[in-house]
Amino acid sequence: MARILIVDDEPTLVLLMRAVLERAGHTIEEAGNGQEALARLGVEPEDAAAILPDLMLLDVMMPIVDGLTVASTLRDHPRAGRMPILVITAKGDMRALFEAMPQVTGFFHKPFDPKSLREAVLKAVAPK
Repeated sequence: MARILIVDDEPTLVLLMRAVLERAGHTIEEAGNGQEALARLGVEPEDAAAILPDLMLLDVMMPIVDGLTVASTLRDHPRAGRMPILVITAKGDMRALFEAMPQVTGFFHKPFDPKSLREAVLKAVAPK
């Protein structure tokens, strides 16, 4: 199955997503904010040896570096720019903010249904 990076500052939500997705056979990594995620992906600081996940679940509202900044930074990155992103939000429809970012493959809202999360992940990592 897929290797997934969950980027969210809510530990309880991360734990729930991890449980749902690991039960579905995925390998999960975590980052508590956008700065941590960019470092883990080898973007800031640059690290060409960093292994990219198959998918990133990205919260919008986070301290230090928010999800919109992370997605914008990744959009122009030569290596990480094509990694699919599912945006997680509790703030209504955020599609307009992410329109210019082709790597954003979908959105899901907090709180979420585990079945919907599994379906969104499968759709995002399915071969095109």
